[in-house]
Amino acid sequence: MAAERLSMRTIGEILRLKWEKRLSNKQIAQSCNIARSTVRDYVERAGRAGLRWPLPADLDDGSLEALLFSSVPSAEPGQRELPAMEYLRRELTRKGVTLRLLWLEYRQANPEGYQYSQFCLRYRRWSGTLDVSLRKTHRAGEKLFVDYAGQTIPVTDPVTGQTREASLFVSALGASSYTFAWASFSGDLPSWIEAHVRAFAFYGGVPEIIVPDNLKSGVTRPCTYEPDINPTYHEMARHYGTVVIPTRVAHPRDKAKVESAVQVAERWILAALRNHTFFSIEELNRAVAVKLRELNDRPFQKMDGSRRSLYETIDRPALKPLPATAYEYAEWKKARVNIDYHIDVDGHYYSVPYQMVRQQVDVRLTATTVEVLFKNRRVAAHPRSGLRGKHTTLTEHMPKAHQKYLEWTPSRIIEWAGRNGPHTRTMVQCILESRQHPEQGFRSCLGIIRLGKRYPPERVEAACGRALLLKTYSYRSVESILKTNLDKQALPESAAPEKPILHYNIRGREYYQQKEADHA
Repeated sequence: MAAERLSMRTIGEILRLKWEKRLSNKQIAQSCNIARSTVRDYVERAGRAGLRWPLPADLDDGSLEALLFSSVPSAEPGQRELPAMEYLRRELTRKGVTLRLLWLEYRQANPEGYQYSQFCLRYRRWSGTLDVSLRKTHRAGEKLFVDYAGQTIPVTDPVTGQTREASLFVSALGASSYTFAWASFSGDLPSWIEAHVRAFAFYGGVPEIIVPDNLKSGVTRPCTYEPDINPTYHEMARHYGTVVIPTRVAHPRDKAKVESAVQVAERWILAALRNHTFFSIEELNRAVAVKLRELNDRPFQKMDGSRRSLYETIDRPALKPLPATAYEYAEWKKARVNIDYHIDVDGHYYSVPYQMVRQQVDVRLTATTVEVLFKNRRVAAHPRSGLRGKHTTLTEHMPKAHQKYLEWTPSRIIEWAGRNGPHTRTMVQCILESRQHPEQGFRSCLGIIRLGKRYPPERVEAACGRALLLKTYSYRSVESILKTNLDKQALPESAAPEKPILHYNIRGREYYQQKEADHA
Protein backbone atom coordinates (compact mmCIF):
# COMPACT_ATOMS: atom_id res chain seq x y z
CA MET A 1 0.00 0.00 0.00
CA ALA A 2 1.35 3.45 -0.89
CA ALA A 3 2.53 5.57 2.02
CA GLU A 4 0.47 8.53 3.09
CA ARG A 5 2.23 11.64 1.75
CA LEU A 6 3.15 14.00 4.59
CA SER A 7 4.69 17.46 4.61
CA MET A 8 8.47 17.46 4.72
CA ARG A 9 8.35 19.28 8.05
CA THR A 10 6.35 16.43 9.57
CA ILE A 11 8.73 13.82 8.10
CA GLY A 12 11.70 15.68 9.60
CA GLU A 13 9.94 15.73 12.97
CA ILE A 14 9.29 11.97 12.79
CA LEU A 15 12.97 11.27 12.20
CA ARG A 16 14.04 13.68 14.97
CA LEU A 17 11.75 12.06 17.53
CA LYS A 18 12.77 8.53 16.48
CA TRP A 19 16.53 8.94 16.15
CA GLU A 20 17.32 11.81 18.51
CA LYS A 21 14.60 11.48 21.15
CA ARG A 22 14.31 7.67 20.79
CA LEU A 23 10.55 7.71 21.28
CA SER A 24 8.31 4.80 20.43
CA ASN A 25 6.24 4.77 17.25
CA LYS A 26 3.11 5.19 19.37
CA GLN A 27 4.46 8.33 21.08
CA ILE A 28 5.59 9.79 17.76
CA ALA A 29 2.18 9.09 16.22
CA GLN A 30 0.46 10.92 19.10
CA SER A 31 2.79 13.89 18.85
CA CYS A 32 2.69 14.25 15.05
CA ASN A 33 -1.01 13.55 14.58
CA ILE A 34 -0.52 10.50 12.33
CA ALA A 35 -0.99 6.73 12.41
CA ARG A 36 1.65 4.42 13.90
CA SER A 37 1.87 2.53 10.61
CA THR A 38 2.78 5.80 8.88
CA VAL A 39 5.57 6.42 11.41
CA ARG A 40 6.93 2.93 10.84
CA ASP A 41 6.79 3.32 7.07
CA TYR A 42 8.71 6.62 7.02
CA VAL A 43 11.36 5.39 9.44
CA GLU A 44 11.90 2.32 7.25
CA ARG A 45 12.06 4.46 4.11
CA ALA A 46 14.63 6.77 5.73
CA GLY A 47 16.70 3.78 6.80
CA ARG A 48 16.67 2.31 3.29
CA ALA A 49 17.70 5.72 1.93
CA GLY A 50 20.76 5.72 4.19
CA LEU A 51 19.66 8.78 6.15
CA ARG A 52 20.98 9.51 9.63
CA TRP A 53 20.18 12.17 12.23
CA PRO A 54 20.81 15.03 12.09
CA LEU A 55 19.83 15.34 8.44
CA PRO A 56 22.35 17.08 6.16
CA ALA A 57 22.02 20.88 6.32
CA ASP A 58 21.86 21.16 2.51
CA LEU A 59 19.04 18.60 2.18
CA ASP A 60 15.97 20.57 1.08
CA ASP A 61 12.38 19.31 0.95
CA GLY A 62 12.57 18.29 -2.69
CA SER A 63 15.71 16.21 -2.22
CA LEU A 64 14.31 14.55 0.91
CA GLU A 65 11.10 13.60 -0.92
CA ALA A 66 13.12 12.15 -3.79
CA LEU A 67 15.20 10.01 -1.41
CA LEU A 68 12.19 8.67 0.44
CA PHE A 69 10.02 7.86 -2.54
CA SER A 70 12.56 6.75 -5.14
CA SER A 71 12.54 3.61 -4.74
CA VAL A 72 20.58 -0.05 41.80
CA PRO A 73 21.40 -0.34 45.65
CA SER A 74 20.58 -3.64 47.40
CA ALA A 75 17.65 -3.96 49.75
CA GLU A 76 18.15 -4.08 53.49
CA PRO A 77 19.09 -7.62 54.57
CA GLY A 78 16.82 -9.60 56.84
CA GLN A 79 14.92 -12.89 56.78
CA ARG A 80 11.68 -12.48 54.77
CA GLU A 81 11.79 -8.75 55.27
CA LEU A 82 10.83 -6.46 52.42
CA PRO A 83 12.69 -3.27 51.54
CA ALA A 84 11.01 0.02 52.43
CA MET A 85 8.13 0.58 50.03
CA GLU A 86 9.17 4.22 49.52
CA TYR A 87 12.55 2.93 48.36
CA LEU A 88 10.93 0.55 45.84
CA ARG A 89 8.69 3.29 44.46
CA ARG A 90 11.62 5.70 44.17
CA GLU A 91 13.75 3.12 42.37
CA LEU A 92 10.95 2.32 39.93
CA THR A 93 11.10 5.90 38.68
CA ARG A 94 14.66 5.34 37.46
CA LYS A 95 15.13 4.49 33.82
CA GLY A 96 15.06 0.76 33.08
CA VAL A 97 14.29 -0.32 36.66
CA THR A 98 11.48 -2.89 37.01
CA LEU A 99 9.89 -4.78 39.89
CA ARG A 100 11.57 -7.96 38.69
CA LEU A 101 15.01 -6.36 38.87
CA LEU A 102 14.27 -5.10 42.37
CA TRP A 103 13.03 -8.55 43.38
CA LEU A 104 16.23 -10.19 42.08
CA GLU A 105 18.31 -7.75 44.13
CA TYR A 106 16.09 -8.46 47.14
CA ARG A 107 16.50 -12.25 46.78
CA GLN A 108 20.26 -11.91 46.40
CA ALA A 109 20.40 -10.23 49.80
CA ASN A 110 17.56 -12.41 51.22
CA PRO A 111 17.79 -15.96 49.78
CA GLU A 112 14.86 -17.08 51.96
CA GLY A 113 12.73 -14.06 51.10
CA TYR A 114 9.40 -13.82 49.30
CA GLN A 115 8.83 -15.25 45.85
CA TYR A 116 8.32 -12.81 42.99
CA SER A 117 4.51 -13.03 42.98
CA GLN A 118 4.26 -12.25 46.72
CA PHE A 119 6.85 -9.49 46.37
CA CYS A 120 4.74 -7.79 43.65
CA LEU A 121 1.48 -8.38 45.54
CA ARG A 122 2.73 -6.66 48.68
CA TYR A 123 4.09 -3.69 46.74
CA ARG A 124 0.85 -3.22 44.81
CA ARG A 125 -1.20 -3.41 48.00
CA TRP A 126 0.93 -0.63 49.46
CA SER A 127 0.81 1.53 46.33
CA GLY A 128 -2.99 1.14 46.32
CA THR A 129 -3.12 3.15 49.55
CA LEU A 130 -1.55 6.18 47.85
CA ASP A 131 -3.43 9.02 46.18
CA VAL A 132 -4.49 8.23 42.62
CA SER A 133 -1.88 10.61 41.19
CA LEU A 134 0.90 8.74 43.03
CA ARG A 135 -0.16 5.22 42.10
CA LYS A 136 1.01 5.38 38.53
CA THR A 137 4.78 5.10 38.34
CA HIS A 138 6.43 7.77 36.19
CA ARG A 139 10.05 7.61 35.13
CA ALA A 140 12.28 10.35 36.52
CA GLY A 141 12.53 13.39 34.25
CA GLU A 142 10.13 11.86 31.74
CA LYS A 143 6.86 13.80 31.91
CA LEU A 144 5.64 17.27 32.85
CA PHE A 145 1.86 17.55 33.21
CA VAL A 146 0.37 21.01 32.56
CA ASP A 147 -3.09 22.60 32.84
CA TYR A 148 -5.01 25.61 34.16
CA ALA A 149 -6.88 25.60 37.45
CA GLY A 150 -10.63 25.97 37.11
CA GLN A 151 -10.76 28.54 39.90
CA THR A 152 -9.70 32.12 39.11
CA ILE A 153 -8.31 34.94 41.30
CA PRO A 154 -9.69 38.50 41.26
CA VAL A 155 -7.20 41.35 40.80
CA THR A 156 -8.46 44.87 41.61
CA ASP A 157 -7.40 47.97 39.68
CA PRO A 158 -6.28 50.46 42.37
CA VAL A 159 -7.46 53.43 40.28
CA THR A 160 -10.86 52.35 38.92
CA GLY A 161 -11.71 49.71 41.52
CA GLN A 162 -12.69 47.26 38.76
CA THR A 163 -11.61 43.63 39.05
CA ARG A 164 -10.17 41.25 36.49
CA GLU A 165 -10.02 37.49 36.86
CA ALA A 166 -6.56 35.90 36.65
CA SER A 167 -6.03 32.25 35.68
CA LEU A 168 -3.55 29.97 37.46
CA PHE A 169 -1.26 27.79 35.32
CA VAL A 170 -0.20 24.62 37.16
CA SER A 171 2.42 22.02 36.21
CA ALA A 172 3.73 18.93 37.99
CA LEU A 173 6.62 16.55 37.29
CA GLY A 174 5.51 12.93 36.99
CA ALA A 175 7.96 11.22 39.35
CA SER A 176 8.14 13.74 42.21
CA SER A 177 4.91 15.75 41.80
CA TYR A 178 7.08 18.86 42.23
CA THR A 179 4.66 21.67 41.39
CA PHE A 180 4.90 25.05 39.66
CA ALA A 181 2.18 27.71 39.52
CA TRP A 182 1.95 31.10 37.81
CA ALA A 183 -0.94 33.51 37.32
CA SER A 184 -1.83 35.51 34.20
CA PHE A 185 -4.84 37.50 33.03
CA SER A 186 -5.39 35.28 30.01
CA GLY A 187 -5.15 31.68 28.94
CA ASP A 188 -4.34 32.65 25.36
CA LEU A 189 -1.41 31.32 23.37
CA PRO A 190 1.20 33.95 24.42
CA SER A 191 0.36 33.38 28.11
CA TRP A 192 0.38 29.59 27.62
CA ILE A 193 3.85 29.72 26.06
CA GLU A 194 5.20 32.15 28.67
CA ALA A 195 3.94 29.86 31.44
CA HIS A 196 5.93 26.95 29.97
CA VAL A 197 9.09 29.06 29.62
CA ARG A 198 8.75 30.10 33.28
CA ALA A 199 8.10 26.50 34.33
CA PHE A 200 11.27 25.22 32.64
CA ALA A 201 13.29 27.97 34.35
CA PHE A 202 11.67 27.06 37.69
CA TYR A 203 12.57 23.38 37.32
CA GLY A 204 16.06 24.20 36.06
CA GLY A 205 15.73 21.65 33.26
CA VAL A 206 13.52 20.13 30.58
CA PRO A 207 11.49 16.89 30.72
CA GLU A 208 11.34 14.46 27.83
CA ILE A 209 7.58 14.87 27.32
CA ILE A 210 5.03 17.63 27.98
CA VAL A 211 1.53 16.30 28.67
CA PRO A 212 -1.17 18.98 28.29
CA ASP A 213 -4.88 18.53 28.48
CA ASN A 214 -6.64 19.20 25.17
CA LEU A 215 -6.57 22.94 25.83
CA LYS A 216 -7.18 25.05 22.72
CA SER A 217 -4.05 27.17 23.35
CA GLY A 218 -1.87 24.08 22.97
CA VAL A 219 -4.01 21.67 20.93
CA THR A 220 -5.76 23.20 17.92
CA ARG A 221 -8.04 20.20 17.28
CA PRO A 222 -8.55 17.69 20.12
CA CYS A 223 -8.95 14.08 19.08
CA THR A 224 -8.40 10.76 20.80
CA TYR A 225 -6.12 9.43 18.07
CA GLU A 226 -4.87 12.49 16.15
CA PRO A 227 -4.65 15.70 18.24
CA ASP A 228 -3.44 18.68 16.21
CA ILE A 229 -0.65 20.55 18.08
CA ASN A 230 -0.52 24.35 17.73
CA PRO A 231 2.49 25.29 15.48
CA THR A 232 3.85 27.81 18.02
CA TYR A 233 3.59 25.23 20.82
CA HIS A 234 5.33 22.71 18.60
CA GLU A 235 8.14 25.16 17.81
CA MET A 236 8.64 25.92 21.51
CA ALA A 237 8.93 22.19 22.23
CA ARG A 238 11.57 21.84 19.50
CA HIS A 239 13.53 24.76 20.95
CA TYR A 240 13.72 22.98 24.31
CA GLY A 241 14.35 19.56 22.77
CA THR A 242 11.16 18.03 24.14
CA VAL A 243 7.92 16.71 22.65
CA VAL A 244 4.21 17.37 23.27
CA ILE A 245 1.89 14.37 23.71
CA PRO A 246 -1.61 15.50 24.81
CA THR A 247 -3.86 13.43 27.02
CA ARG A 248 -6.54 11.36 25.33
CA VAL A 249 -10.05 12.76 25.27
CA ALA A 250 -12.28 11.28 28.02
CA HIS A 251 -9.35 9.49 29.71
CA PRO A 252 -9.03 11.20 33.11
CA ARG A 253 -6.33 8.81 34.33
CA ASP A 254 -4.01 10.20 31.66
CA LYS A 255 -3.97 13.51 33.53
CA ALA A 256 -4.43 12.33 37.12
CA LYS A 257 -1.10 13.85 38.09
CA VAL A 258 -1.93 17.39 37.01
CA GLU A 259 -5.55 17.16 38.16
CA SER A 260 -4.25 16.28 41.60
CA ALA A 261 -1.72 19.13 41.40
CA VAL A 262 -4.51 21.54 40.40
CA GLN A 263 -6.64 20.37 43.29
CA VAL A 264 -3.74 20.77 45.73
CA ALA A 265 -2.91 24.22 44.30
CA GLU A 266 -6.52 25.35 44.67
CA ARG A 267 -6.54 24.10 48.26
CA TRP A 268 -3.14 25.29 49.47
CA ILE A 269 -2.61 28.37 47.29
CA LEU A 270 -5.91 29.82 46.09
CA ALA A 271 -7.96 28.97 49.16
CA ALA A 272 -5.15 30.18 51.41
CA LEU A 273 -5.17 33.54 49.59
CA ARG A 274 -8.94 33.90 49.43
CA ASN A 275 -9.06 36.78 51.93
CA HIS A 276 -6.27 38.78 50.28
CA THR A 277 -6.94 41.66 47.90
CA PHE A 278 -4.43 41.99 45.06
CA PHE A 279 -3.88 45.20 43.14
CA SER A 280 -1.59 43.88 40.39
CA ILE A 281 -0.71 40.59 38.72
CA GLU A 282 2.87 40.98 39.97
CA GLU A 283 1.67 41.23 43.58
CA LEU A 284 -0.47 38.14 43.07
CA ASN A 285 2.42 36.10 41.66
CA ARG A 286 4.67 37.07 44.58
CA ALA A 287 2.05 35.70 46.97
CA VAL A 288 1.62 32.57 44.83
CA ALA A 289 5.40 31.96 44.95
CA VAL A 290 5.40 32.05 48.77
CA LYS A 291 2.54 29.54 49.01
CA LEU A 292 4.15 27.41 46.32
CA ARG A 293 7.32 27.02 48.40
CA GLU A 294 5.22 25.95 51.39
CA LEU A 295 3.34 23.43 49.23
CA ASN A 296 6.48 21.80 47.81
CA ASP A 297 8.10 21.62 51.26
CA ARG A 298 5.03 20.09 52.96
CA PRO A 299 5.67 16.40 53.92
CA PHE A 300 3.62 13.69 52.24
CA GLN A 301 0.95 12.10 54.43
CA LYS A 302 1.33 8.49 53.28
CA MET A 303 5.00 8.26 52.36
CA ASP A 304 8.31 9.70 53.43
CA GLY A 305 9.69 12.98 52.09
CA SER A 306 8.16 15.95 50.29
CA ARG A 307 7.74 17.09 46.71
CA ARG A 308 10.96 19.06 46.96
CA SER A 309 13.02 16.20 48.42
CA LEU A 310 11.80 13.80 45.72
CA TYR A 311 12.50 16.41 43.05
CA GLU A 312 16.06 16.96 44.29
CA THR A 313 16.87 13.24 44.42
CA ILE A 314 14.84 11.86 41.49
CA ASP A 315 13.61 14.35 38.89
CA ARG A 316 16.23 17.07 38.91
CA PRO A 317 19.23 14.84 38.02
CA ALA A 318 17.21 13.29 35.17
CA LEU A 319 16.04 16.54 33.52
CA LYS A 320 17.80 17.69 30.38
CA PRO A 321 19.70 20.99 30.61
CA LEU A 322 18.04 24.22 29.53
CA PRO A 323 19.06 25.69 26.15
CA ALA A 324 21.43 28.66 26.11
CA THR A 325 18.56 31.09 25.50
CA ALA A 326 14.90 31.02 26.46
CA TYR A 327 12.33 30.57 23.71
CA GLU A 328 11.26 33.80 22.00
CA TYR A 329 7.53 33.79 21.42
CA ALA A 330 6.55 33.51 17.78
CA GLU A 331 3.27 33.03 15.98
CA TRP A 332 2.81 31.08 12.77
CA LYS A 333 0.44 32.07 10.00
CA LYS A 334 -0.19 31.05 6.42
CA ALA A 335 -0.30 33.65 3.65
CA ARG A 336 -0.85 33.69 -0.10
CA VAL A 337 1.63 35.73 -2.19
CA ASN A 338 -0.25 38.39 -4.13
CA ILE A 339 0.40 39.31 -7.77
CA ASP A 340 2.54 42.24 -6.58
CA TYR A 341 4.87 39.67 -4.84
CA HIS A 342 3.88 40.92 -1.36
CA ILE A 343 2.08 39.16 1.50
CA ASP A 344 -0.35 40.80 3.89
CA VAL A 345 0.61 40.43 7.55
CA ASP A 346 -1.62 42.35 9.97
CA GLY A 347 -2.34 45.00 7.33
CA HIS A 348 1.32 45.62 6.36
CA TYR A 349 2.77 44.31 3.10
CA TYR A 350 6.11 42.46 2.98
CA SER A 351 7.91 41.46 -0.21
CA VAL A 352 9.03 37.96 -1.19
CA PRO A 353 10.89 36.86 -4.36
CA TYR A 354 8.61 37.65 -7.31
CA GLN A 355 8.86 34.06 -8.61
CA MET A 356 6.63 32.99 -5.69
CA VAL A 357 3.53 34.85 -6.87
CA ARG A 358 0.32 32.97 -5.88
CA GLN A 359 2.22 30.46 -3.72
CA GLN A 360 1.15 29.74 -0.15
CA VAL A 361 3.89 30.39 2.40
CA ASP A 362 4.37 30.00 6.16
CA VAL A 363 4.99 33.20 8.11
CA ARG A 364 6.80 33.23 11.47
CA LEU A 365 6.16 36.38 13.52
CA THR A 366 8.16 37.52 16.53
CA ALA A 367 7.94 40.88 18.26
CA THR A 368 10.66 42.27 15.95
CA THR A 369 10.88 40.14 12.80
CA VAL A 370 8.79 38.61 10.02
CA GLU A 371 10.21 35.43 8.46
CA VAL A 372 8.69 33.88 5.34
CA LEU A 373 9.23 30.16 4.70
CA PHE A 374 8.39 28.13 1.63
CA LYS A 375 8.60 24.34 1.90
CA ASN A 376 10.34 24.76 5.26
CA ARG A 377 13.09 26.99 3.82
CA ARG A 378 13.38 30.70 4.62
CA VAL A 379 12.93 32.88 1.54
CA ALA A 380 12.55 36.34 3.11
CA ALA A 381 13.04 38.17 6.39
CA HIS A 382 11.99 41.71 7.32
CA PRO A 383 11.86 43.89 10.43
CA ARG A 384 8.29 43.81 11.71
CA SER A 385 6.26 46.96 11.09
CA GLY A 386 3.03 48.11 12.68
CA LEU A 387 2.20 50.60 9.90
CA ARG A 388 -1.02 49.41 8.28
CA GLY A 389 -1.36 49.88 4.53
CA LYS A 390 2.40 50.43 4.05
CA HIS A 391 4.98 48.32 2.20
CA THR A 392 8.34 46.83 3.12
CA THR A 393 10.10 45.86 -0.12
CA LEU A 394 13.58 44.50 -0.84
CA THR A 395 15.13 45.38 -4.21
CA GLU A 396 16.28 41.81 -4.85
CA HIS A 397 12.67 40.62 -4.67
CA MET A 398 11.57 42.81 -7.58
CA PRO A 399 11.29 41.61 -11.17
CA LYS A 400 13.48 43.54 -13.61
CA ALA A 401 10.49 45.46 -14.91
CA HIS A 402 9.91 46.90 -11.46
CA GLN A 403 13.54 47.54 -10.61
CA LYS A 404 13.69 50.11 -13.39
CA TYR A 405 11.65 52.42 -11.16
CA LEU A 406 14.77 52.82 -9.05
CA GLU A 407 16.44 54.68 -11.95
CA TRP A 408 14.04 57.55 -11.29
CA THR A 409 14.69 60.22 -8.65
CA PRO A 410 12.23 62.75 -7.21
CA SER A 411 14.00 65.64 -8.98
CA ARG A 412 13.95 63.80 -12.31
CA ILE A 413 10.20 63.20 -12.04
CA ILE A 414 9.48 66.80 -10.95
CA GLU A 415 11.68 68.13 -13.76
CA TRP A 416 9.78 66.12 -16.38
CA ALA A 417 6.44 67.20 -14.95
CA GLY A 418 7.56 70.85 -15.09
CA ARG A 419 8.08 70.57 -18.83
CA ASN A 420 4.41 69.64 -19.17
CA GLY A 421 3.21 72.61 -17.11
CA PRO A 422 3.16 74.19 -13.65
CA HIS A 423 0.01 72.34 -12.52
CA THR A 424 1.52 68.98 -13.50
CA ARG A 425 4.72 69.84 -11.63
CA THR A 426 2.78 70.84 -8.50
CA MET A 427 0.65 67.68 -8.65
CA VAL A 428 3.69 65.39 -8.91
CA GLN A 429 5.47 67.23 -6.10
CA CYS A 430 2.40 66.95 -3.86
CA ILE A 431 2.20 63.19 -4.49
CA LEU A 432 5.87 62.68 -3.60
CA GLU A 433 5.73 64.85 -0.51
CA SER A 434 2.59 63.18 0.82
CA ARG A 435 4.33 59.79 1.07
CA GLN A 436 6.50 58.64 3.96
CA HIS A 437 9.14 57.76 1.37
CA PRO A 438 9.10 59.40 -2.11
CA GLU A 439 9.63 56.00 -3.77
CA GLN A 440 6.16 54.99 -2.63
CA GLY A 441 4.75 57.72 -4.87
CA PHE A 442 6.82 56.84 -7.94
CA ARG A 443 4.20 54.48 -9.37
CA SER A 444 1.48 57.12 -9.15
CA CYS A 445 3.74 59.81 -10.70
CA LEU A 446 4.80 57.52 -13.54
CA GLY A 447 1.15 56.81 -14.18
CA ILE A 448 0.54 60.52 -14.69
CA ILE A 449 3.57 60.60 -17.02
CA ARG A 450 2.03 57.83 -19.13
CA LEU A 451 -1.23 59.75 -19.38
CA GLY A 452 0.74 62.12 -21.64
CA LYS A 453 0.91 59.29 -24.19
CA ARG A 454 -2.90 58.94 -24.26
CA TYR A 455 -3.96 62.58 -23.97
CA PRO A 456 -2.57 65.87 -25.28
CA PRO A 457 -0.18 67.58 -22.83
CA GLU A 458 -2.53 70.56 -22.39
CA ARG A 459 -5.34 68.24 -21.25
CA VAL A 460 -3.08 66.54 -18.69
CA GLU A 461 -2.04 70.00 -17.44
CA ALA A 462 -5.70 71.08 -17.12
CA ALA A 463 -6.66 67.85 -15.35
CA CYS A 464 -3.83 68.32 -12.83
CA GLY A 465 -5.04 71.88 -12.22
CA ARG A 466 -8.57 70.69 -11.45
CA ALA A 467 -7.27 67.88 -9.18
CA LEU A 468 -5.21 70.44 -7.25
CA LEU A 469 -8.32 72.55 -6.84
CA LEU A 470 -10.17 69.51 -5.45
CA LYS A 471 -7.12 68.61 -3.28
CA THR A 472 -7.08 65.02 -4.57
CA TYR A 473 -3.41 64.26 -5.11
CA SER A 474 -3.41 60.92 -6.96
CA TYR A 475 -3.09 59.30 -10.37
CA ARG A 476 -6.66 57.99 -10.17
CA SER A 477 -8.05 61.49 -9.67
CA VAL A 478 -6.24 62.90 -12.72
CA GLU A 479 -7.24 59.91 -14.86
CA SER A 480 -10.89 60.21 -13.79
CA ILE A 481 -10.97 63.91 -14.74
CA LEU A 482 -9.59 63.10 -18.19
CA LYS A 483 -12.00 60.22 -18.78
CA THR A 484 -15.03 62.36 -17.88
CA ASN A 485 -13.73 65.38 -19.85
CA LEU A 486 -13.94 67.59 -16.77
CA ASP A 487 -10.58 69.08 -17.78
CA LYS A 488 -12.36 70.80 -20.69
CA GLN A 489 -14.57 72.78 -18.33
CA ALA A 490 -13.32 76.17 -17.28
CA LEU A 491 -12.22 76.63 -13.71
CA PRO A 492 -13.97 79.30 -11.61
CA GLU A 493 -12.10 82.61 -11.93
CA SER A 494 -11.72 82.82 -8.14
CA ALA A 495 -10.29 79.31 -7.97
CA ALA A 496 -6.58 79.39 -8.66
CA PRO A 497 -4.88 76.11 -7.83
CA GLU A 498 -2.11 76.59 -5.33
CA LYS A 499 0.31 74.20 -3.82
CA PRO A 500 -1.20 73.24 -0.47
CA ILE A 501 0.43 73.71 2.91
CA LEU A 502 1.58 70.22 3.83
CA HIS A 503 1.96 68.62 7.25
CA TYR A 504 4.88 69.61 9.44
CA ASN A 505 6.67 66.30 8.99
CA ILE A 506 6.77 66.46 5.16
CA ARG A 507 10.29 66.65 3.70
CA GLY A 508 11.60 69.67 1.85
CA ARG A 509 14.12 70.22 -0.97
CA GLU A 510 17.04 69.19 1.25
CA TYR A 511 15.51 65.75 1.75
CA TYR A 512 15.35 65.08 -2.01
CA GLN A 513 18.93 66.32 -2.47
CA GLN A 514 20.08 63.92 0.22
CA LYS A 515 18.08 61.04 -1.32
CA GLU A 516 19.68 61.70 -4.70
CA ALA A 517 23.12 61.86 -3.12
CA ASP A 518 22.48 58.50 -1.44
CA HIS A 519 21.21 57.09 -4.73
CA ALA A 520 24.38 58.25 -6.50
